[in-house]
Amino acid sequence: MTPRPVLDGILDAVGDTHLVELGGLLPRFPSRVLAKLEGFNPGGSVKDRSALSMLLGRIRGGELIPGRSTVVESSSGNLAIGIAQICRYYGIDFICVVDPKTTRQNLKILRAYQVTVDMVTEPDPDTGAYLPARLARVRELVAALPGAYWPNQYANPLNPRAHTRTMREIAEALDGRVDYLFCATGTGGTLTGCADYIRDHGLSTTLVGVDALGSVLFGGPAGPRLLPGHGAAVRPALFDPARADEVVLVSDLDCVVGCRTLTQREAILAGGSSGAVTAALGRFADRIPAGSTCVLVFPDRGDRYLDTIYDDEWVRRHFGDVSHLWKEPEHTMAVGTC
Repeated sequence: MTPRPVLDGILDAVGDTHLVELGGLLPRFPSRVLAKLEGFNPGGSVKDRSALSMLLGRIRGGELIPGRSTVVESSSGNLAIGIAQICRYYGIDFICVVDPKTTRQNLKILRAYQVTVDMVTEPDPDTGAYLPARLARVRELVAALPGAYWPNQYANPLNPRAHTRTMREIAEALDGRVDYLFCATGTGGTLTGCADYIRDHGLSTTLVGVDALGSVLFGGPAGPRLLPGHGAAVRPALFDPARADEVVLVSDLDCVVGCRTLTQREAILAGGSSGAVTAALGRFADRIPAGSTCVLVFPDRGDRYLDTIYDDEWVRRHFGDVSHLWKEPEHTMAVGTC
């Protein structure tokens, strides 16, 4: 085994995450399944790539200066942590606008990085969603603070550009043989960047977008969602639903079952969006020709969901006693509506 090089700093550890076989996930499934484990990024998620892409050029170009500049962003958690790590590394102030759905653990992580947390407590009166209210608060802060910079993950092309590298890593590891790629959607950065690489390199990959029930990204009606980071109440400016060749909608319960199945069958403790793509594969499996190669992008780890997805009491409170859905050996994870 070739030894890994010594890195100059923690930010050099972003990217080149592990691609692993999931041999036991779907019994008797006649195709190969692999997972891209983005939780191995140093900040714990795929959003490290986007954060670095949106900030590093400005830092190195002298546009973001320690003691004089402030980064302001809206985030439900993972991007905030990626930005927090970068800002702490370079000594730049960061204000993160969050809402009550942000988990206690993520809030503790942000405060450990000395982030100023600005909590929006009231949803947007027109939509009933927190995201428009968070974005309005970001605009207020940027207008009031000299030297403030809003990366704006929802409209910044550097967000999806980061994920052309994500797809390149996958394609190179598999010599270009990627028949199906499953991506969860939020800002659309990962899906868009992967789609751009697939198009530009002439790959025959079918890109499956995995969205949440209650999300508006692919034109569905807005509705309540329990899990942050998957789906959106407002379609981001950079999101183009046509980039996905296929779409699978999953419920919050699907995410729980997908996550619990991963720990049961693969010993992988993954986050909610990873459960979503896992459930989507189970839903889509009968449409995949035998002998295909399928890759699931797992955006983050499960340790940020210990109070929700992996908490039995929380699961029973929201869904009842559903443990049979991942404990029965023959279940297919198809528990919601496609």
